[in-house]
Amino acid sequence: MHWITDPHAWIALLTLTALEIVLGIDNIVFITILAGKLPPRDQNRARQLGLAAAMVTRILLLLSISWIMSLTQPLFTIFDNGLSGRDLILLVGGMFLIWKSTTEIHEKVEGEEDHEARPAKVSFAGVIVQIMLLDIVFSLDSVITAVGMADDIGVMISAVVVSVGIMMFAAKSVGDFVQRHPTVKMLALAFLILIGVNLMAEGWHFHIPKGYVYFAMAFSVFVEMLNLRVSKKRKR
Repeated sequence: MHWITDPHAWIALLTLTALEIVLGIDNIVFITILAGKLPPRDQNRARQLGLAAAMVTRILLLLSISWIMSLTQPLFTIFDNGLSGRDLILLVGGMFLIWKSTTEIHEKVEGEEDHEARPAKVSFAGVIVQIMLLDIVFSLDSVITAVGMADDIGVMISAVVVSVGIMMFAAKSVGDFVQRHPTVKMLALAFLILIGVNLMAEGWHFHIPKGYVYFAMAFSVFVEMLNLRVSKKRKR
């Protein structure tokens, strides 16, 4: 714990915590959408358990840094692209996100009447398992970012714990807001498709600058907030 007296370590901790929160926003959105399938009494518990699982996953991955670094070594080559274990995880995770988000959008737009006629039975355990599987994908980028920004494992783990604690505090408010506004939920699903495409591109060694992705998401949220405000005024 020698880093506690090092001011540079504290700067790294604050910066890394902020980055972990930014990288964790998509995780909150995904958890919120999955938890929304459960009865209202179970939704908050599912969100909290999902974020707790994300924290445990990230800490375990941080404690396995040597293994994480080995995932970057190419396993085989396809079309002159050397694919590593990390690449495969990103590709599979991206495809899963695109499939899951597209299915959710289909249910909301095309399958609404059928969905009401035959309510889907979703188990609490099934939702938690899906959250944990995607936590691995979301955690991988988060952990690699932590390894690249800090040298001390204590700083990395502290940043993860603090960031997840903040996300747990905000998860209910974010979740309730998304559930109250169907258009926001649709926008969130569109974001997940965008993130899925980005993950697949990263897995295929095609780098899309994160700034472009975040700007597109921020601009879309700004437009949606204006729409919600206009809609609220019309109701008055």
